[in-house]
Amino acid sequence: MSMLKEFKEFAVKGNVVDMAVGIIIGAAFGKIVSSFVGDVVMPPVGALLGGVDFSQLSIIVKEAADGKPAVVISYGKFLLAIFDFIIIAFVIFVAVKGINRLKRKEAAAPEIPPAPSKEEILLAEIRDILSSKK
Repeated sequence: MSMLKEFKEFAVKGNVVDMAVGIIIGAAFGKIVSSFVGDVVMPPVGALLGGVDFSQLSIIVKEAADGKPAVVISYGKFLLAIFDFIIIAFVIFVAVKGINRLKRKEAAAPEIPPAPSKEEILLAEIRDILSSKK
């Protein structure tokens, strides 16, 4: 089998397409959460803490000199990334919990046995006739 044909079979499987859609939606969701944290949540938190802008919090390790940029540890951006992660993790937790609840309800629903086939009905009638002749 050629490499191109194998790749085509792999790429058109439902799982791969579903995964690709999930990754794209996840990336977009990550941008939304980053904007939510940076633009909506953190400004009021910073205002409550005395006007702190978390994105600007940093420690200068070495000042800029001779045309070389300063060495800076931007721990404020790191804190924003942690808040992003916590919010995304919480949303995923809630989504998985909801999906699991739906699966439990689906599993708890009584399963209706399939109706007997014509052959089974005929065999049951033959069995009943034979047992009545005894």
